[in-house]
Amino acid sequence: MDTNGKTILIVEDEENLRSLLSKILSLEGFRVLQAGDVAAAKDCLERETVYLVVTDVMLPDQNGIEFTRFVKRQYPLTEVIVLTAFGNIKDGVKAIKIGAFDYLTKGDGDDKLPFVATKAIEKAALHRKLYEVDFKQDARSSFSKIIGDSRPVQRMKDLASKVAVTDTTVLLLGETGTGKELLAEAIHLSSRRRKGPFVTINCAAIPQDLQESELFGHKKGAFTGASTDKKGYFEVADRGTIFLDELGEMSAELQAKLLRAIENKVFNRVGDTTPIPVDIRIIAATNRELLNENGSEFRRDLYYRLSTFTIDLPPLRQRPDDIDAITLHFLKTYTESLGKSMMEIDPDFMRPLKRYQFPGNIRELKNIIERAVILAEGNKLGSETLPAEVLKPSIPAQYRSTVQAEKISLTDNLPPYESDQIDLKSIEQEHILKVLNMVNGNKSEAAKRLDIGLATLYRKLKEYEVS
Repeated sequence: MDTNGKTILIVEDEENLRSLLSKILSLEGFRVLQAGDVAAAKDCLERETVYLVVTDVMLPDQNGIEFTRFVKRQYPLTEVIVLTAFGNIKDGVKAIKIGAFDYLTKGDGDDKLPFVATKAIEKAALHRKLYEVDFKQDARSSFSKIIGDSRPVQRMKDLASKVAVTDTTVLLLGETGTGKELLAEAIHLSSRRRKGPFVTINCAAIPQDLQESELFGHKKGAFTGASTDKKGYFEVADRGTIFLDELGEMSAELQAKLLRAIENKVFNRVGDTTPIPVDIRIIAATNRELLNENGSEFRRDLYYRLSTFTIDLPPLRQRPDDIDAITLHFLKTYTESLGKSMMEIDPDFMRPLKRYQFPGNIRELKNIIERAVILAEGNKLGSETLPAEVLKPSIPAQYRSTVQAEKISLTDNLPPYESDQIDLKSIEQEHILKVLNMVNGNKSEAAKRLDIGLATLYRKLKEYEVS
């Protein structure tokens, strides 16, 4: 395995020895960084991809054994070689027990360093390669749980997969039931934090006077009923991802403390003055506009900090081409869980679903399919298993004006049919062509106004032999 060019970090406070070790390793083809103390070493680790750390035990600001423990905890793919004082074997043994690759005696082990360093880097490189293979497989499988191939969903997945490999804060925007938690978990499982915890918090489900304690924990005696110390969600999510759902329900006081925790990467438990460092990634979500012209209690500085990367989740009514696949997925899920054999789907079952506006989005479709499987008596799902609101949908208030305007645009200013043909097929053909003419040949817009699928429109145009 080629180890040339791989980066080694030497942590040694004696400048002459540090320079000597750097020269020895550089001559072997390694890229070498130097640090005189642990603080400088940590800065290097944050900025660079380091395969191997060579550290002295005696350092001015921290013991090298504790620093080794830190490296193996925060950078598990980085190997460590510890330099011990002559004859002090117990430090080397202790270092190996906490994960160091090997230890060498200062002065006596200089000639052995290139060989041991090469072996350590070969191990680190192999582990990184295996990690990347697992990472790519996990990323593909995590986003495969999001069903749909429509253009809005493909764009959503593309944005999510690009931001997943970073530590950037993400804000998910979408109506209730569009799958924000599922997307947040997919981002986590596609990130380098996927081995860490994924903690979900529904801010709307926690009373505002308990939100700070739930997020950051509390000290014993901090308030009435705090009989023991308690970890908060932030502490539980350390080295993982925390998902803050229904962000708009967070109290104004907690917003200020959340901003501080994000900026400084530390927080305090309620009733405690000791800051607790935390390493987490935040994904937030909301189903409403947090900042509006009428003003909002939500802090703008926090909003801009959380919305570094924003992803819009399309409502189900904007992705009708995905309804078939999602319906089939839930049908398989509920036939298995309810102990029924797989059923066929009658076209009369799907037609009303395709017309329905789904104010509850995917969550509502899931409930509809569960209900239908329970009610079905044969091996086929028919329209009789659908709820009344799907069979005869009323137009939700927020869409009523738009739908009424579209109906007017389809019926007003249309000249009467001039054809002598009065059969239904001829009238349908003439009407479709008139609507196409109205929208300047835009087939997607025409299909929307005609309340039919785009595939259906293409089929009918082919039937009419219209290019």
